[in-house]
Amino acid sequence: MGTEIVQFLEQAGPYLSAALGAYGAGVLARAEDAAVGATANAGRSILHAVWQHRSPAGRPELEAAVREAAEEPEDADAAAALRQQIKRTLRENPQLLAELAAQLPPASAVTITASGERSIAAQTIGTAVTGDNVTIRP
Repeated sequence: MGTEIVQFLEQAGPYLSAALGAYGAGVLARAEDAAVGATANAGRSILHAVWQHRSPAGRPELEAAVREAAEEPEDADAAAALRQQIKRTLRENPQLLAELAAQLPPASAVTITASGERSIAAQTIGTAVTGDNVTIRP
């Protein structure tokens, strides 16, 4: 179950970010706005479902995490705190994970190709060290 939750959160991340960007900290209380794109609405829908399934005692923590992530959209720690709150709710409600995962489009496969002398390829790369003692940094 833990791996499924992590995979779901990775796939849902862009939707959650779009919802926070469009609605801000009020994402849990706002009504759907037709002018907001499908991505933001999907993120809003996910957060709303998590809110509904969260115990009343846990809602203040979830609210605080949403507020911090909305106020600091580039803060990786705030995003991680929100993911932790969502994970907690999904662990407490295993059926919710399946319901929410069904709302997302299927994850697309990524194909990465490299060819040629000293070519490297990766979806994400930090520092690359080649076999001929060359280091490439971003």
